Order: sequence, then C-alpha cells, then structure tokens
Amino acid sequence: MKGTAHQQRRNQRLLDGRIEARLPVSVSIYLAHLNELRAREQTVTVNASPHGARIISKRFWRPGEEALIARRTGEFLQVGRVVYSEQKMGCFCLGVEFLDRSVDWGESFPPLA
Repeated sequence: MKGTAHQQRRNQRLLDGRIEARLPVSVSIYLAHLNELRAREQTVTVNASPHGARIISKRFWRPGEEALIARRTGEFLQVGRVVYSEQKMGCFCLGVEFLDRSVDWGESFPPLA
C-alpha cells in the first residue's frame, strides 16, 4: 500500500498537471497581448509541447490573460492562455496553454518516439 501511494505522488510530480512532457526547445516568436497587438515583443520559448510552452517575456502577465503567439517566420498564429507568470533575473517566464488546437513547432521540435 505504501509503495502505491509513493508511486502515485511520483507520477503526479512527473506530469505536473500536463498531458504531455515539454521538450527543451528555443523557438523565435512574436508575443502580444490580445488587447495590445501593436506592443508585440520578439522573444523565445524555453520549452514547448503541442499544447503549451514556457515563454520569456519583458513584462508581467496575469494568469488567464490571452496572448497571441506567432513564429517569426510567420508559420502559425496561435492564441494561448497564460497559466502562470514568474519573475526570473529581470524578465518573466510565462506558462502558456493552447486551448483551440495543438501547435506544430516544425523542424525545431523533435518528433516524439
């Protein structure tokens, strides 16, 4: 019984509430608040999956805000919902969840085995 509870806690930590693991991948993107499209910033992802990404930003974002994300190459345009925003060494790290559809990160995203 004790081993089962321990295994469940370990599995929960591994998944951390996500459907799939994020892979460490840096993708150049444009990031903008849906209400402030002209104030877009050029930035990068820290890690990504088809359903979300961790993104570096110059400003604080509130959980629940919607962000417009586009690859700098113009390959996709996606709306994401901010799940968290944490300050790290003079910038902010955002957890963004893609609700409408999954994102194909292209060649920079290795295929899952």
